[in-house]
Amino acid sequence: MWGLSDEHRILLVMTLSRIRWGVLAVLVLVNAVILYGVLRPNTQPLRISILDVGQGDSILIQSPTGVNVLVDGGPDRSVVRELPKRMGPLDRTIDLMVETHPDKDHIAGLADVLEMYEVKNFMNPGVPNDTNVFARLVADVEKEPGVSVYTALRGQRIHLGDGAYADVLYPDHDVSRLRATNDASIVLQVVYGETSFMLTGDMPSTIEDKLVASVSPESLKSDVLKAGHHGSKYSTNDGWLRAVAPSTVVISAGKGNTYGHPAPEVLARVQKFGARLLSTIDSGTIIFESDGHGIRQK
Repeated sequence: MWGLSDEHRILLVMTLSRIRWGVLAVLVLVNAVILYGVLRPNTQPLRISILDVGQGDSILIQSPTGVNVLVDGGPDRSVVRELPKRMGPLDRTIDLMVETHPDKDHIAGLADVLEMYEVKNFMNPGVPNDTNVFARLVADVEKEPGVSVYTALRGQRIHLGDGAYADVLYPDHDVSRLRATNDASIVLQVVYGETSFMLTGDMPSTIEDKLVASVSPESLKSDVLKAGHHGSKYSTNDGWLRAVAPSTVVISAGKGNTYGHPAPEVLARVQKFGARLLSTIDSGTIIFESDGHGIRQK
């Protein structure tokens, strides 16, 4: 090192040494971050959002691995205003769309979702309806490229990733000839680790009794129950509450609806049972998150 004194040479060597060690430290840190990103456990929770769509049903399931499942689409376009709030504006994929049954207050918004999102799979109970809303939905699903269509039947399991899944508990037979569409409602139990959610569409008490009689008690128990038929007095009976044993019951209904939902009888049953009661009428969209061990309301 020409022209440098011994003192300057020592300082320069020390400076270069510090730079080398600094670069090495940065590389070690970067590698550690990359390794952590690869090996760390998935900490994203299972999220279930009971969307505020007025007098109707629409539920968004977001799995720990990013799978999006939309159960029903509400009575109008409200669902396409709610989805970006929960999925983000850039996420435009619905991995599975579920029509629990073909009533307008559950399916009217699904055609709009098909227009605005890429839908990969579609599940329905296989029961028809003679309304224009249902005819539009059927036509839109048929013309949508790449959509796989499935008829729901007990025993089917929808794998959501990271061990989370949704089991079809009902229908348990061919319901295509049923005239009462509520009797064909798809019932899904979403399970993640030690936590579970029961989603019931417009299932009436006659089907609740059938499930209680035909499904093992342990298989029905769920932490959160989405009450059938918006809190109608013809759903969520005492036997069903005892079998499911929820700590929280959620009612999806519209403020000032003409049906009187939720019915006083249902509110009394839930209060008597001792479960916490939530409603989209009072709370708007209701969001639950599960880490597989416990559930918290966000």
